[in-house]
Amino acid sequence: MFEVFTLLADWAAYRLLGLTPATKLADAVHFFVEDTSKIFVLLAVIVFVMGLFRTLLSPEKVRGYIEGRSRGVGYGLAAVLGAVTPFCSCSSVPLFIGFLEAGIPVGVTMAFLITSPLVNEVAVVILASIMGWKLTAIYVATGMGIGIVGGVLIDRLRMERYVEDYVWKIRMGAVVRTETDTSLSGRIRYAWGEVTDIVGRIWLYVIVGIGIGAALHGYVPQELFAEYASADNPFAVPVAVLMGLPLYSNATGVIPVAEALLAKAVPIGTVIAFMMSVVAISPPEFIMLRKVLKVPMLAFFGSFLTIAFILVGYLLNTLFA
Repeated sequence: MFEVFTLLADWAAYRLLGLTPATKLADAVHFFVEDTSKIFVLLAVIVFVMGLFRTLLSPEKVRGYIEGRSRGVGYGLAAVLGAVTPFCSCSSVPLFIGFLEAGIPVGVTMAFLITSPLVNEVAVVILASIMGWKLTAIYVATGMGIGIVGGVLIDRLRMERYVEDYVWKIRMGAVVRTETDTSLSGRIRYAWGEVTDIVGRIWLYVIVGIGIGAALHGYVPQELFAEYASADNPFAVPVAVLMGLPLYSNATGVIPVAEALLAKAVPIGTVIAFMMSVVAISPPEFIMLRKVLKVPMLAFFGSFLTIAFILVGYLLNTLFA
């Protein structure tokens, strides 16, 4: 599905710029081109589709549908959707924005944002081949559980007030415009206007965020990590989580690192906490989300995930000691 972006990055890095494959510079450029093109296309498509969707439903219908469903079901569905979408933390942001624009509750949307980078089917297959299905099932259940708990807490704390004001204004604007022009061309113009408005607001954040990610991508100091996160260190789990915070990779990319750490006798809980930290929290993601969420929401998001990963790490180390 996303191979076209890989091919574009291959052409830009290796043919256009003539960089040597497998070098750090080539990898960084390849990552930047691939993720930038992918995220902008995802953002445009999702916001356009959500814009069309909003013109087809009145606010009364949307509200009635939401009120007629259990919020708990919404959290579960969001976590499942996150688990089956092969996105890294940055690639999840466009869909997250689209969900907010469509009027889906913030907590439900955050359940998706948390789960999506943590769990995907490719990572599950690779992880199972290395750690076995039992540990893989624990990883998947834990990842989805963290997403659901995070979504519930965000709703209970009423943190929707920390969504940037322009998001709510765009949603309110949908009512006015759909009432004035309900023709197909009018709906398309409205949806395209949504795309230009949203992309126009966050494009710089996306580029800066991915640029930082490109510089960090693939750099995981295995030897240093194994030294400070060994079984003898009672603070190994928080050390592992903190070391993973500034790094950036998807679940599939960090699994080989996890395998190498397990071979160095790093405890399983410490390794999984590190994996979760790398794939679910990244500087590029926070830079992009800052254009949609206010600082208190981002602070809660990062703090909750950090604490959750540490607790999961200690729990798994205890269970598999």
